[in-house]
Amino acid sequence: MSSLRLGRRAVGFGLLAAPLAAPFVATRTRAGSGEPLRIRLDWTPWGAHAAIHLASVKGWYRDAGLDVTVDDGNGTNQTVQIVGGGDDVDVGHAALSSMIIARGKGLNLKAIASYVRTSDIGVMIPVDSPIRAIKDLRGKRVGYTASSLETPFLGLFLKAGGLTRDDVELVNLDGATKLAAYLTGKLDGAFSSIPFFVPVVETQRKSRAIMLADAGLRMPSYGLFARDSDIKAKQAALTRFASVTDGAWAYVAAGHQEESVAAIHTARPNAKLNAAAMLGQVNSFISFFKTDATKDAPVGKMAPVDWTDAMKTLASADLIPKGLAATDCYSNDLFDSSLYARTVGTKA
Repeated sequence: MSSLRLGRRAVGFGLLAAPLAAPFVATRTRAGSGEPLRIRLDWTPWGAHAAIHLASVKGWYRDAGLDVTVDDGNGTNQTVQIVGGGDDVDVGHAALSSMIIARGKGLNLKAIASYVRTSDIGVMIPVDSPIRAIKDLRGKRVGYTASSLETPFLGLFLKAGGLTRDDVELVNLDGATKLAAYLTGKLDGAFSSIPFFVPVVETQRKSRAIMLADAGLRMPSYGLFARDSDIKAKQAALTRFASVTDGAWAYVAAGHQEESVAAIHTARPNAKLNAAAMLGQVNSFISFFKTDATKDAPVGKMAPVDWTDAMKTLASADLIPKGLAATDCYSNDLFDSSLYARTVGTKA
């Protein structure tokens, strides 16, 4: 089993978030007076949080009989460990691949909704670069962060383009240094979380990406997860939370992106947010919603084939034990179609 620390695929996440938010300060939003639920996000405000903040600000959780507290996080790894290791937090919002790895190591966590249904990790390259496919990385200088989740997949990714690690100048840099090197042209490309970083660099080095999924390395990213015990004990409340959040994302995707960015500002008034970059993140996040298996499914619902692919991908990098079953890692049971439809149909 790899010794890779969970959720550290963007070790410089906080530093790189500087254009979007102030340095990490524990902040929270409370919405409602019903059954209490506490939610832990992956980080300080960014576009992936749009639907949760919108539902809080609009009172949609309250209307569903919930008293929801939303806490900012300090990285996927910490969110996974906090949700899995105690009973203070009911739901985590972070990278589900890291949650799967944690389950393989003994934390009884399970996904209850998936939004970025394939990996968000890719190699970021300038839009005017001649690099169009993995094979075009031959001889190029590409940044990565050794402690991040892309690292176990570098060889497999390059192999899909007929390359080896020796064919590419792979430069191990911490997150902040990697971003600076990319922005100044010292790197031809950089591995990163694409929906987060491509909008951040938009004004300085407009970029596109070649994704891990393009190499057949498919695994879920951002979504909601909870402990097995709470899924059983708090099923009704968790179902309402997940269904409203799913519906809120469908509402945002139906042309309400700017409204959702405004909600982030309302929920986090003391954060120094870049509205244009935030809007870009929301749009980029939405672009990762659908796979072939979920193109006709409600937002948040998970397809068995996608999760089977995820287990194969993670096992190929020795990140999970071979006996871990996909069905142990996710559940579609916490979905209320009527509540989802009611949320989607809310008038602006």
